[in-house]
Amino acid sequence: MKIFERMKSAISSHRNSKNRNAQSIIPFRLNFLLWVVGILLLALAGRLFYLQVLNGTAYKAEVKRSDTTIQTNNVQRGMIYDSQGKVLVGNQTHQAITYTKGANVSTDDLYKIANRLGRYVTVSNKDSRLTKRNQEDYYLADSSRLKEVLKHVKTSETDSDDAQYNKALDYLSAHPSAWRLTAQQKNNARIYAAMSGAYSLSTTYIKETGVTSRELSEVGEHLSEMPGVKIGTAWTRNYPQGKEIQALTGGMSTAGLPSDEVNSLLSQGYSRNDSVGQSYLEKGFQATLAGSKSQTEVTTSGNSVTKEKLKYPGKKGDNLVLTINSKFQKQVQQILEQNYAAAGNAYSSGVYAVVMDPNTGAVLAMAGISRNTKTGKQTTNPIGAINQPITMGSVVKPATVMGGLMSGVITPENSTLVDKPIRVNSTQKSSWFNHNGGANMAVDAATALEVSSNSYMMQIAMKEGKMDYTPGMQVTMKPSIFQKERYFFNMFGLGQKTGFDLPGETTGYEGPSDAKHIVSALDLAYGNYDGYTTIQLAQYMSTIANGGNRMRPYVVKQIRGTKSNGELGPVQYTTQPQVQQVIPAPKSYFEVVHQGLYLVTHGSNAYVTGKNLASVKPSVSGKTGTAQTISNGHETTTLSFAGYSPSNHPQVVVALAIPGATNDNGEANITMAKQIFQAYWKTVRNSSEADDSSN
Repeated sequence: MKIFERMKSAISSHRNSKNRNAQSIIPFRLNFLLWVVGILLLALAGRLFYLQVLNGTAYKAEVKRSDTTIQTNNVQRGMIYDSQGKVLVGNQTHQAITYTKGANVSTDDLYKIANRLGRYVTVSNKDSRLTKRNQEDYYLADSSRLKEVLKHVKTSETDSDDAQYNKALDYLSAHPSAWRLTAQQKNNARIYAAMSGAYSLSTTYIKETGVTSRELSEVGEHLSEMPGVKIGTAWTRNYPQGKEIQALTGGMSTAGLPSDEVNSLLSQGYSRNDSVGQSYLEKGFQATLAGSKSQTEVTTSGNSVTKEKLKYPGKKGDNLVLTINSKFQKQVQQILEQNYAAAGNAYSSGVYAVVMDPNTGAVLAMAGISRNTKTGKQTTNPIGAINQPITMGSVVKPATVMGGLMSGVITPENSTLVDKPIRVNSTQKSSWFNHNGGANMAVDAATALEVSSNSYMMQIAMKEGKMDYTPGMQVTMKPSIFQKERYFFNMFGLGQKTGFDLPGETTGYEGPSDAKHIVSALDLAYGNYDGYTTIQLAQYMSTIANGGNRMRPYVVKQIRGTKSNGELGPVQYTTQPQVQQVIPAPKSYFEVVHQGLYLVTHGSNAYVTGKNLASVKPSVSGKTGTAQTISNGHETTTLSFAGYSPSNHPQVVVALAIPGATNDNGEANITMAKQIFQAYWKTVRNSSEADDSSN
């Protein structure tokens, strides 16, 4: 009140100044200043009244308001062991730079943090692949650059922020010369991309491996300047038994979620920057190996974290125990590599082998080589055994014999036919030893397998197709004969997906089945038409070996947890042998085929095809195969083999194929099979355990 009295006094004094003869006590300027101060005090009083009286309750609630959300962090991935408990795929620990995205972090905040972190950390393109879109997003994250770009595009008042941003992106794409990032900016852009790709309150890796002590030191000194940035721990895969096994176990994504699966994985709770299994076992068992992320309850007030409480520590991924013996796996791979050239592989696309327990379906080894026919480069590729269809040749003849028996065109007691050249539709087809009819001879079903008679198999097909053959006639079979032949092949697993527990298996290849190709039904009967995978070949021979149970192949024996000391923990799941189909055939039919397969390796006929396997102990029964093929315009041969040991009580099946070989007299297929059987009985099982008493 005093100040107003002074102001009133000053005004009165100024008005009466003309009537005064003495000098004014208070100058005019001071009076004006007092007026200004008075007005400001009135404004302040009004504002305080608005804040404290009218809206005080609302602002108090805003100050006290806090958000509680869940922050997730990755856990260590499960490991992969062989059947003997050796680590095939483990985890190597690294110090890493991580970032936990805040609840209300703006694009501008991310941009500033990325630029600051980029001063201390170098992220290479190997660590985080930088796409064109990543660079554009980083460039436009600077609001001044975004405004500048928008000056060059047509926008309307109705355009949303997203619409304007998309127009800015289009402009950058159309004018690459108008902008360019420096090396330092590209480094920052990689960091920005990793940060922006994370979910709110989820942790992502900025740099997982190769973090230097200098980077750790500098980041540690400036953590307070970079909210959300931390020094943490990361795990990468290592391979104690050698990286070759990675061709079977698969790899991990290195630049976040795979683009072709990103939406599916995001819906499962993954972050864009998570590393996931990208192929084979790592992909097929992603959910098992990944484990459960840890969960921390985070309380925030504004942009500040006020409290953190661990709600769930996470669970390390479960471990896979395979049916494969790593030592034996290496031996089988080496056997293929050492003998491949002997097949004459100038035009060959590879060689593949599968070793299986015929009684359970457990895959004991799966090896392979893929060869680039143009460059000659060879790479380890065991997965070729499940995704490369191959015209296998005579190795499928036991299935043709079983089909003949089951369809009733031959019987165990009456199966004799004369091997002779077959002349139909102005063409001649014959067995490998009887091209001109000079070696015509009567053979029963077992002997037909022993000498690998093409003629015998073609005659079975003609009988199944109700064709009364006479030399030189036109084929009278209906196209349905293809379906009938394949019905029996499929029953044993040929031309059918086996249900193997690795992703990527293919069905095989079926040749045309119309009337125009009816003569090819004869080729199908002796294995020179359709294509099958090596895993199908192994399943088919296992079905014959065990007497008619088609077993589903599998490579994962158990899923197990982890003990507190890091060792294998309790069993979570054990794969049980699964019979996919029981072949509806009596034991006598299988005895005919078993006898024929034993004669292939132990017979006395002059044309026996697998005699070099007779010396293997325990004894081997099996079927060799050749198929005439064309590879890059050159006449070639598929060399194959499928067989089991011991002959009396089969415990192991070996199946292999070498497509595109040029040396069919070198017996590379038989040499490989012999060495694989010997390695099995030396490494996996003791031959003294085998019951081969009848042989």
